[in-house]
Amino acid sequence: MKNVKLFTSIFLLLVLVSSCKQPQEARRPISQASGSFMKKSIVRNKKLVATEETQIQALIKSNPAVKYSASKKGYWYSYDIQNKLDSLTPKKGDVAFFDYEIKDLKGTIIYSELELRPQIYYVDKQNIIMGLRDGIKLMRKGEKVNFIFPSNMGYGYRGDQKKIGMNQPIICTVTLRDFKSEVLYKKENTLKVKTPAATATVQEEKPVLTKPKDTLN
Repeated sequence: MKNVKLFTSIFLLLVLVSSCKQPQEARRPISQASGSFMKKSIVRNKKLVATEETQIQALIKSNPAVKYSASKKGYWYSYDIQNKLDSLTPKKGDVAFFDYEIKDLKGTIIYSELELRPQIYYVDKQNIIMGLRDGIKLMRKGEKVNFIFPSNMGYGYRGDQKKIGMNQPIICTVTLRDFKSEVLYKKENTLKVKTPAATATVQEEKPVLTKPKDTLN
């Protein structure tokens, strides 16, 4: 009887050890649901893009006298002033000087040109909205262009957390005043810094050479 109990105990022990050595089923990651979340997010973004494009197309059709061109990046633009004489456009390594204002699709001004002036932009080296980053490189000196940016080319799903709302398409009217190489711009700035110093010295000497008015008889 004792042998039977001993044998049974050994058998159960072996079964227990054997079961511990069996490969355990891999736990599914907690983030498994992320796949379905991503799919829902993509569907939601497609609907948003379609809705905004419908709004923009309605705006364009409402004013057939204005000719809009569609860019490869997914925004639209028209010219108020077009420069057909020059061929140069800003590129990386240039500094662009421009003015612009921002409106909603109804034409209501969100930010005026005076509020945003002046704009000095190191092309492709500064963080600005994607639409302007690309649009400025299409412009020639002196041109004034109306850009219609869907929210993904503007301020995105967060807006600017001030006046521009979430997922808000915008119209940017941009005037490119000038652009030049970064090297030339830095040289000019160096000269401007030196010139006022020399002028200030001359101005400080003038009062010594001129009698005050109240001493003249």
